[in-house]
Amino acid sequence: MERGLFLAQRLTALLLVPLVLVHLGVMLVAIRGGLTAAEILGRTQGSVGWGLFYGTFVVAVAVHGPIGLRNALREMTGLNRWTVDGLSLGLALLLLALGLRAVLAVVG
Repeated sequence: MERGLFLAQRLTALLLVPLVLVHLGVMLVAIRGGLTAAEILGRTQGSVGWGLFYGTFVVAVAVHGPIGLRNALREMTGLNRWTVDGLSLGLALLLLALGLRAVLAVVG
């Protein structure tokens, strides 16, 4: 299990690098271009491409972040393995649900 989580975190890190860079680039262009939130939403509504982009982003974050938190909790607290794993899984599911809800709101 540990090897699989290690690999999953490293692979999602590789995936997140370009996703974060594109996201930041798009945000900078939007802000400098003076776009309002309504104008941005007008451009993203119904866009399959942006939906796939941000959906991938959300899934990668929902995998990557909780694994890191799991490792930190195991190293820094006296919590037992089951508690740490449960908290990490709960965070993963929460991030996934809230993130995909946001993607649907922006793209749908």
